[in-house]
Amino acid sequence: MQKLLASWESLCMSSGLLRFADINLRGIGQVMLQDNPLTGLLFLVAIGWGSYTAGVPHVALAGLLAVVVATLTAYWLHLDQASLNAGLYGYNGVLVGLALATFLAPGPLLWAYVVLGAAVSVVAMCGIATALKPWGVSALTFPFVVVTWLLLLATYGFSGLTATSLPTGSVVAPFQPYQASPLHLIDLTGGVLQSISQVFLKASGVAALILLIGLAVNSLAAAAFALAGAIIAVATAHLFGAESDLITGGLLGFSPVLTAITLGTVFYRPSGRVAVYTAVGTVFTVIAQSALNVALMPFAIPALTAPFVLVTWLFFLPRNWVESSSSTISDAVDASSP
Repeated sequence: MQKLLASWESLCMSSGLLRFADINLRGIGQVMLQDNPLTGLLFLVAIGWGSYTAGVPHVALAGLLAVVVATLTAYWLHLDQASLNAGLYGYNGVLVGLALATFLAPGPLLWAYVVLGAAVSVVAMCGIATALKPWGVSALTFPFVVVTWLLLLATYGFSGLTATSLPTGSVVAPFQPYQASPLHLIDLTGGVLQSISQVFLKASGVAALILLIGLAVNSLAAAAFALAGAIIAVATAHLFGAESDLITGGLLGFSPVLTAITLGTVFYRPSGRVAVYTAVGTVFTVIAQSALNVALMPFAIPALTAPFVLVTWLFFLPRNWVESSSSTISDAVDASSP
């Protein structure tokens, strides 16, 4: 694998077109925090498969267009080259494109919206990253959330853009469970897989498996934490009695999957202590997902990945204490060893 990536990097150094493709693929991979063009390619295949089988191939095209526009915008703004080459200005863009094409009806104005949203996501990324710099916190997917929320809310004031899949606005009321057949293992398994595929707004078990392969290509730990995060999310939602369709559709699990990957493999070094810490964060992300679903109900917009962002920030800010505590325990164990 390392030889393959080294050969690819050599080709990119000799071709501007290949470098541009590399940056876009890395941008797609960075949605799940993976800086690897092969991972990005597999993610793109998963997006294409999920969109095609759902009968909405234009959604995959919107995501691809958006990441290209975001990358071109980053070039135009002369942003940091190292961050650009790692795809860090593209991942919010691809999510904006996928979300807009998922929630809005196809048409010429949709494509204009996708281009605008992708470009603005780069500006938002720069602004939010600058604002968070004193705290040492990453912007994560918050630029995607803010830009998409504004664009979706604006459609209620425009006649040229029609929402097709947005939640229905309503007054908040306690959830009234209805009599339904209990969830079986097959349902829970489907919920686990779709929790992974819904990171890219896809409801496809096959797409989820391709995404897991893409993660494993770059990091076996990331794939393991993603799968564990999905299992924990589905189990937590089921335990608390969440709506069955939300569980089986992965709609309470995609943010927890991102939380698990980020805390377990990116922000902290994998260890037993970090695994437990990540599990707690993953469980709380399910709570945050449900809370934001309710809070945003009157606005008739989805929570997107806001629960992942908020919980990950919350669990990352005390990193000095967590890391120092881990070091203290490791030192004590080493000192007691014969």
